[in-house]
Amino acid sequence: MARPTSRVLTLLELLQSGGTRTVAELADRLGVDERTVRRYVQHLLELDVPVEAVRGRYGGYRLARGFRTAPLMLSDEEALEVVLGLAAARRAGSSTASATANETAFAKVRRLLPERLVRRLDAVLETAEYTDGPHENATPDAAVLLTVAEAVREHRPVSLRYGEAPQRRSLHPYGLVSHAGRWYVTGLDVGRGESRTFRLDRITWARSEAGTFRPPAGFDAAQHVLDGMASAPYRHPVVLIVEATEPEIRRRLPASVARLEPLTGDGRRFRVEIRAERLDWLPALLAQLDRPFVIETPAELRTLVAELAARLAQWADAGSATRT
Repeated sequence: MARPTSRVLTLLELLQSGGTRTVAELADRLGVDERTVRRYVQHLLELDVPVEAVRGRYGGYRLARGFRTAPLMLSDEEALEVVLGLAAARRAGSSTASATANETAFAKVRRLLPERLVRRLDAVLETAEYTDGPHENATPDAAVLLTVAEAVREHRPVSLRYGEAPQRRSLHPYGLVSHAGRWYVTGLDVGRGESRTFRLDRITWARSEAGTFRPPAGFDAAQHVLDGMASAPYRHPVVLIVEATEPEIRRRLPASVARLEPLTGDGRRFRVEIRAERLDWLPALLAQLDRPFVIETPAELRTLVAELAARLAQWADAGSATRT
């Protein structure tokens, strides 16, 4: 289903084609009722678009004589930054007023951009998935992000170069994901015959190829990226048994860090698997869980937790002695 903003912009395009359009005609073209058309016209008026009402048997709406929408002179990179910024603000918006301001700002920017660029930006907005709240994203090369987004939307293969490797890789991109301030594309690495996830800021070149593919039914790109991060090979495989609910655990151990396996039917006891390059950050984090846990592996982590507990007890006793 088209979003209201999209229909408002379609209405503007219809009026820009010239002449007077009847309410019935506009309703038919937009797939809405006549009352909604009038509401969309009011939205255009609020955006300072001079829409005139024409009375009479053949009346309807038209744009005021001489009205032109000047092109917005932004590079692809600038336009992408603006649109992603507005999209992030939309996700972070906490009030109706801020959501409305964001929508009108987005509509103004979108209708002033060249159609070629609008189609590419729409591909990003339509395909992007987010694993968490807004972050200060490290935006990758605009050409790479726009190319990959179009390939995801149209189910087209993409050739790319990754990192410093000279050879090209062929990818069937299933999804575009923003996670913790970075962008990822995940899909089938055709050459290796396996699913892979690539960081977009490490892709040095990308080009859409001929043909199409069919992505797996029900594929969850965001979850696939999170699962891959949680199961990536690191130096220390950590296994815990934690007596807590999933929300309590996830407050400290997000899906990108830990995999959970329920051990009881009531959802209050989990096996937690973590892959860690270092163990020094885990004792304090486990203390913050404030829930009973057992360390199955590694033994080194048990030692670190015991040492932290001893230090905390020592500092607490020292503070008590000072007061007395």
